[in-house]
Amino acid sequence: MIFYFSGTGNSAWAARQLARLTGDKAYDITNLNQLPDLDSVGQIGFVFPVYAWGAPEIMAEFAKKLPRTQSFTFGVCTCGGDAGLAMKQFSKVYPLSSSYSLVMPNNYIIGSDTDNEGEIRQKITAARAELERMAQEIQQQEPVYRVHEGGLAGVKSHLVSFGFNKFARSAKPFFAEDRCNGCGLCMRNCPAHAITLRDGKPIWAAQCFQCLRCINECPQQAIQYGKSTAGRRRYTIRRYLPQDEQ
Repeated sequence: MIFYFSGTGNSAWAARQLARLTGDKAYDITNLNQLPDLDSVGQIGFVFPVYAWGAPEIMAEFAKKLPRTQSFTFGVCTCGGDAGLAMKQFSKVYPLSSSYSLVMPNNYIIGSDTDNEGEIRQKITAARAELERMAQEIQQQEPVYRVHEGGLAGVKSHLVSFGFNKFARSAKPFFAEDRCNGCGLCMRNCPAHAITLRDGKPIWAAQCFQCLRCINECPQQAIQYGKSTAGRRRYTIRRYLPQDEQ
């Protein structure tokens, strides 16, 4: 049983690929109405993006509620490069037998633009090969720690991650430009349920998860975050996947 949280699709794709390769099933935690029965489960996996070198709060809170079992457990964090101590911190929430980081295309366009087309395709190709390697190790229940922590991992995963969750998750800078057609996709797909429509335009609550799904998936590219995202490209992994991986 593999649980995942995903903003623009990187972690969802990785979770589904691992499920396919290991004969398992992947579940979006935002669509689970009740905690699953884990008594007869052979393995438990968690797949999620790294936010400021830490696990998303929604995934950590979900894992805290899960009962402990004797099953083999593993975690995979998707990231643009360094993961910091994200997996070691998460393993304190729910103990992991194996931990991995998986480099995927950049989607945090508040901080920088997306990767270019060539870089995106190269990263996805490399990720496919790495997921196959992970799947073999998971099936053999090998204890593995293959996480690229990067420099100053402790500083990033403690101070920076704390600052992100405390101060940088404000949703107030989000706004919709005039080309917004009021389709409501952002509201329906927001995992934090932080968006409502008012007079046909999206309005954001005070805080959200900062997954940026609303910005990246907007069909009109009408959503911005202050001045940080103006002129930057949008990214969702579906654009780069064959039909059978959608």
